[in-house]
Amino acid sequence: MTYCVGIKLDAGLIFASDSRTNAGIDQISTFRKMMVYERPGDRFMVLLSAGNLSISQSVRELLQVSQLPRGDESLTIWNAESMFDAARLLGGAMRTVFDRDGAALKSAGLEFNASMILGGQIGDEAMRLFLVYSAGNFIEATRETCYFQIGESKYGKPVLDRLLTSETSLADGAKCALLSMDSTMKSNLSVGLPLDLAVYREGSLALESHELVCIDEHNPYYRMVRDDWDERLRAAFDGVPAPALEGRQPTGSALCVPSARYRPLQKIANPDERLC
Repeated sequence: MTYCVGIKLDAGLIFASDSRTNAGIDQISTFRKMMVYERPGDRFMVLLSAGNLSISQSVRELLQVSQLPRGDESLTIWNAESMFDAARLLGGAMRTVFDRDGAALKSAGLEFNASMILGGQIGDEAMRLFLVYSAGNFIEATRETCYFQIGESKYGKPVLDRLLTSETSLADGAKCALLSMDSTMKSNLSVGLPLDLAVYREGSLALESHELVCIDEHNPYYRMVRDDWDERLRAAFDGVPAPALEGRQPTGSALCVPSARYRPLQKIANPDERLC
């Protein structure tokens, strides 16, 4: 399993991925889930992958050589004029791998399981972010839905839902992505360090060296964020009043009050009673 997140903000794009793969508790390995395609001044793209590693690696390899007919020439990720066309190429690579390996995987009792996030900017076109499913179809991020997750997504979703908007700054977006990754690693051992983090500024069409970072357990900022977040969550929890399970509580925040619509759960007192 793995966890990857791609975020589209007004100020730029943020991508984060872990690097853990496992085929059982005693077969844990490290594989990068992020690929960066860049021609400075012309195009910048990041691909994140989750799911079956053999499928993901095949799709990533095909994407770099995939072509689609376009007039007198073939369309590739290096001459595509839009991120939509790049997403089409990725979807086509996904279907090619399915046609080649899908039946064999099924006969071995394995699902064709892979999903990918593709985001970037080409020329003067606005930044775009896509989630590509295993069938090769895809959807695009919007201002209302400004991030995509793949892999073990449920543990890192609440912090993104609570804190992210399209107006969030790049720095806060990167912090949010790292908190989402840390929350996932806290609850799921199949997601682990090192992390890859890419922070892309809108219109730059390239990454500076400090905008592409590999984060391990010794990274000082990550250690500070992890420890500080734990402390502040505990402080916030302690600051919320506990329910008064005995005695009276202020009317505005009382717990033990009748519901206007529902009755309390019926207790079973003898073998003949049933819930109704």
